Amino acid sequence: MIGLVDGNNFFVSCERIFAPRLERRPVAVLSNNDGCVISRSNEFKALGISMGTPYFELRDRKDLTLLSSNYELYADISRRVIAVLHEFSPDIEQYSIDEAFIHATANDYYRFGLDIRSTILKWVGIPCGVGFAPTKTLAKIANHIGKKSPSGVFVMTEQDIPDILSRLPVSEVWGVGRRLAPKLMAAGIRTAWQLATADQVRLRQRFNVSLAKTALELRGESVIGHEDAEALSQSITCSRSFGRPVIDLKELKESVSTYAAKAAEKLRSERQTAAGVNVYFQYYPEYQPYSLPGGMTSLTVMFEQPLSATGPILSAVLPKLDQIYIPDRRYKKSGVVFFGLESAVGQVQGDLFAVQERDEKNERLSAALDSINQKFGKGTLFHLGEGIEKRWSMKRDMLSIPYTTDWKSLLEVR
Repeated sequence: MIGLVDGNNFFVSCERIFAPRLERRPVAVLSNNDGCVISRSNEFKALGISMGTPYFELRDRKDLTLLSSNYELYADISRRVIAVLHEFSPDIEQYSIDEAFIHATANDYYRFGLDIRSTILKWVGIPCGVGFAPTKTLAKIANHIGKKSPSGVFVMTEQDIPDILSRLPVSEVWGVGRRLAPKLMAAGIRTAWQLATADQVRLRQRFNVSLAKTALELRGESVIGHEDAEALSQSITCSRSFGRPVIDLKELKESVSTYAAKAAEKLRSERQTAAGVNVYFQYYPEYQPYSLPGGMTSLTVMFEQPLSATGPILSAVLPKLDQIYIPDRRYKKSGVVFFGLESAVGQVQGDLFAVQERDEKNERLSAALDSINQKFGKGTLFHLGEGIEKRWSMKRDMLSIPYTTDWKSLLEVR
């Protein structure tokens, strides 16, 4: 059996750990730049306010508590939940920030699920739903049922599969997206059981191999492989939407420097180097004084040799950004994508001794910077090119305290 553990209303639940006053209140967490609702408490859902509702429609309501996304807090709480799961099984496969598959053998899966749920709630403070089933796809369905049950746990046996799937719309199956569901319904496949019993050859020919695998999973055949959480990245991306429109090239350079530094830090943590980077700016459509469409400009920079140190990366990228800068445009986002990744272990350095000495110095500098930031908190040390004020940063006007990721914000017991 495969289990899926999923945090209930995860972002809201993270906020409630440190703010008990939010219990039994309608609470929602907003997306980047406080754009729209992305996590809702049960009390918020009971008011009939849907996911994705824009903030401007809710900002005047005094009965609601709206919070900016505190991603640093959520990531740390997620790490703690995964650590607890490792107490129950060494084989944990994290699927997202609030979901993880657990591969384990138990005599009583229902009791096993109750133990997992109660331990996470006691040790971390996050309420979870737990579902067990023969496959990952079925475990997602079992988890959904478990969340709605009083115990929070549901175990789906092979005998349960036909009855449960016959009552489940095909649009609610993991792996069936919004675009695919109407096509399946047009083909007469309206329920999950109809998909499970559909002809494999027909599914492959008319749709795709992934859907055929989903059908096998619904039948109880485990065909979705185990993803290796330790696998190295094939590319590394970092991007954000700005908190306000940006016009100045200097601020665009600051944003690119910040994102490149974050991506380079991940490169080093994986002991990899990059052969090059793609940089892009996205801008708003402009209607005054002339009608111009929105769009994107991009630039590809190939490094003279594979790099992971932040300094040489910025030196290679920043002087070229004026090539993709269009004056008088209002920019809304920038980003970097590192590509051509390879292991930094055992790389053969050429015989240009001056270059080798300079590279080793940059690598030691970046290693020291990473060490200091790990010890004293992210952003303690940074390259000046990243800017100091960062007025372009993502807007989070209702941000809660980063309780577990900032020494100054740790709760004090008196």
